[in-house]
Amino acid sequence: MPPLARIRGERDRMSAIERRIADFMLDNAHLLRDYSSQQLANALGISQSSVVKFSQKLGFKGYPDLKFSIGESLARLDSDNGDAGTALAARDDDPGAQLAESLWRAKAEAVTVTRALNAHTDVARVAEAIRAAGKVYAIGVGNDGLHARSIAIKLAMIGRTAIHLFDPALMAVGSSSAGTGDVLLVLCEHGQEAALCHTARLFRQRGGKVVTITRHTANALRAHADIALLVSAHDPRPQVELLLYHAALQHLLDLVFLLLCEDEAHLRMLVENAAPIE
Repeated sequence: MPPLARIRGERDRMSAIERRIADFMLDNAHLLRDYSSQQLANALGISQSSVVKFSQKLGFKGYPDLKFSIGESLARLDSDNGDAGTALAARDDDPGAQLAESLWRAKAEAVTVTRALNAHTDVARVAEAIRAAGKVYAIGVGNDGLHARSIAIKLAMIGRTAIHLFDPALMAVGSSSAGTGDVLLVLCEHGQEAALCHTARLFRQRGGKVVTITRHTANALRAHADIALLVSAHDPRPQVELLLYHAALQHLLDLVFLLLCEDEAHLRMLVENAAPIE
């Protein structure tokens, strides 16, 4: 994963000093080649050892390795942008080309960071839990509710008993028939919905497994999860950040669905249910 994307993805879980270093690097990436670790420390009013530890925490031997990696990443990006610029210059009659290219790249980065935040074993555990469950409940509020409905429909198409819960006031009641091994899939961007936390807590008390998908920031809902998947999506433009979040969230749900479709019975059911009605 590109170092700047890694820094952006880990930022919300960093200490105050680490966030200051991260923000400086994100805002001044092209200037880092002119900064030694001591100069960077002086600019931020912190110790040189803080800069070194920050670099090592990200998996580098030290600050020089991190700086070199960022430089290489920027050089590749500049090269890619140059190629893209050449292509776009040939399409000057398309006023939306630049916007489309920018959005595609932003979505790609959000998905890349989200993939890095979630071990494949965790995603596979979600698929296995759903495969073994008698019933799967999918819940979400607002825009997350649309994704909950979508995954419930996909699960039904492969033969799983899937229940979409959409009324926050009735979520706890709607999942009251849950039994041991059933799965509650909770989608909540910020993980602070009290009704969802309450439902997740009751679900686990009944012996069910709770899977949460939230942003990777600390939140109350993740405390009730048996398996927590994380989404990373950052952009200073709120309208773009919304799109990035949903693109990365959909990527996670699609990956779970594909893992389930590796089961021949599930795939056969999907083909049967997707066939046009004559």
